[in-house]
Amino acid sequence: MTIDRHTLRWNGWGARERAFEFGDHADAVWTWLRSELGLTTFDMRPAVSLDALELPTAALGDDARAALEAIVGPVWVCGDRYERAFHARGQSYPDLLRLRAGEVETAPDLVVYPRAEQVQAVLAWADAERVAVIPYGGGSSVVGGVSGEAGRQRGVVTLDTTRMDRLLALDETSHTATFEAGIYGPQLEQSLGARGFTLGHYPQSFEFSTLGGWIAARGAGQQSGRYGGAATWLVGARLATPAGEWSTGAFPASAAGPDFNHLVAGSEGALGIITQATVRLHRAPNVRDYRGCLFPDFVHGVAAARELVQAEVPVATLRLSDPSETDFFSEFSKARKPPSTPRRVAGRALEAMGYGGDRCVLIIGHEGERGAVDAAHTRTNAIVRRNRGIPLGRGAGQSWYRDRFALPYIRDPLLERGVAVDTLETSTSWSNLLPLHQAVGDAIATAASATLRDGQRAMMMAHVSHAYLDGASLYFTIVFPQAPAGEELHQWQAIKSAASRAIIEHGGTISHHHGVGTDHRDYLPEEKGPLGVRLLGAIKAELDPRGIMNPGKLVPTASAKG
Repeated sequence: MTIDRHTLRWNGWGARERAFEFGDHADAVWTWLRSELGLTTFDMRPAVSLDALELPTAALGDDARAALEAIVGPVWVCGDRYERAFHARGQSYPDLLRLRAGEVETAPDLVVYPRAEQVQAVLAWADAERVAVIPYGGGSSVVGGVSGEAGRQRGVVTLDTTRMDRLLALDETSHTATFEAGIYGPQLEQSLGARGFTLGHYPQSFEFSTLGGWIAARGAGQQSGRYGGAATWLVGARLATPAGEWSTGAFPASAAGPDFNHLVAGSEGALGIITQATVRLHRAPNVRDYRGCLFPDFVHGVAAARELVQAEVPVATLRLSDPSETDFFSEFSKARKPPSTPRRVAGRALEAMGYGGDRCVLIIGHEGERGAVDAAHTRTNAIVRRNRGIPLGRGAGQSWYRDRFALPYIRDPLLERGVAVDTLETSTSWSNLLPLHQAVGDAIATAASATLRDGQRAMMMAHVSHAYLDGASLYFTIVFPQAPAGEELHQWQAIKSAASRAIIEHGGTISHHHGVGTDHRDYLPEEKGPLGVRLLGAIKAELDPRGIMNPGKLVPTASAKG
C-alpha cells in the first residue's frame, strides 16, 4: 500500500501527525470565529474513541474470510475494529457526524486488499455468495459514496484498491501513461515527474485520493483549465465487473459508437471496479505563476473570468471568491497574522477607491513555458483591467497555492468546538451563473437560519471555478453552529435539501465534480429524466445482475437475477 492506513485518522481528515497551522494567534482566530457565529462560547464536542465506537456485528463468518484469504492471502483480509471503522464512511459532514458520535449503523464485515489481477476473482466470489462489494480508494468522498450499505446482499466487503499502485507503461511519444487505479496522487505525480511529465490533476484531496477515485467520481482538479478533468484526460480504462472484465479501449478518438469512457467516468463503483487506466499527459511546466486580482464586486469578477475563458487565454486556474468568501479569508488571515501598518493603509486606500465590502478576489494561475506564461499574463492583465480589476501581484496567488491542500485539516478542530462546515457544488451557464448564485445562497441562508438558536449566525460563501466557454462551477461553503446533540443530522438535511432544491429549480446540475453517492441520488431522476435513470439501471443490470456493486449509489439496484 502507498499509505499505511494506521497513519491516517479513522474519523477525520488526513495524517494523524498533521494539523491545521493557526500560527501564534490561535486564540485570536477562535475569538473572531465565535463573534462571527454569534456564540458566547464554543460547545465542545469531542469525538468518541475507537474503543467506544459501536460497530454492527459482522454478518460474514470464518468461511468468507477463508475464501478471500485463498484469493489474496491472509495478510490482506482484515476484520479488526480499526479497519472496519476506517472503511465505514467517507469524508462528508454526515459521515463525520456518525463517526465522531460513535454511531455507525453500517460498516464492512471484512476489508480486502487485492492486487489488480485478483480483483476479478474477488468479485466472482462475492457475486456467487451474494455479498456487496464497496470499492474504496482514498475514501475522500463527500457525498456518501463509500458507505458500507449491504442493500439486499447478505454481507459487505470493502475492496480497498491501494495495493494496485503501479505505473505500468509510459509512452513518451504519445504522451500517455497507464497506471493501476489505486495509486495515490503524490505517488502518481512523482513517477511522472521523474520522466518530465504531469497529469496535472490536483483536487483539494490530492494527497489522500486515488486515480480510480478521481475517475469514478468524474473529478476535476484545481488546475482543470489547463489539464482538464477526469472525463477529459481519461483515454481508456479496464474494469473488473461481476459479468467479467471490461475494457473501454485506449484511442485518441473514435467514432465507433458512444465513448464508453464517459460511462466509466462518474460510475462511482456501481458498475465495476476500475483496475487500471490510461491517461493523457502534459510536459511538466517550467513555470507556475499564480497571482491575485481584486474586483469591486462579483459582477465585474464574473465578467472578467468569462472573458478570459472565451478569449481562450491559456489559464490553469481561475478561482473567483464572492464577497463573503473574500471577506472570510481576509478576516481569517488578519486573525492569524495581524496586518502591518502599510497593509492597513493600502486596505483603506482600496476601500476609498470603491473596493470595499463587495470586493472579490480572483486567483489566476498560468503554467507552461516562460514565454507562453508571460504572454498569457499580459493578455490576462488587459482583460482584468478592462473589467475594473486591479492586479495584486503574486502574494495572494502564492499564498493560495501554498495552502491549497491544508484547508481540509481545519474541519476537525471546528467540529471539536461544535461548529459545522460543509460544501456543495454545481455548474451552470454563464448567463445563469449570477442568478443561480443568488438563489442557492438565499436558500442556504434561509434554511440555516431556521436551524439556529437566538443570536447565532451562519457564514455562507462561494467561489467560481472550473470555467468553460459556456459556463462555470459554483462551489458553496457554509460554516454554522451545530444544533443540539442528537439533532445535527436533521439540521444538515434541512440545509442540504434546501440548497439542492434551489440548484435543481434554478438551472444547475446537482453535482459538478463531487459525484452522486447517497446524498444526491434522490435528485438524479430530475436531472437525467426517468428514461435516463432506467437506461443507467439497464447498464448496471448487464454488468452487475445481482446488484452487488456499491449498492445504493448512483443508480437503483437492479432486479436480482439467478
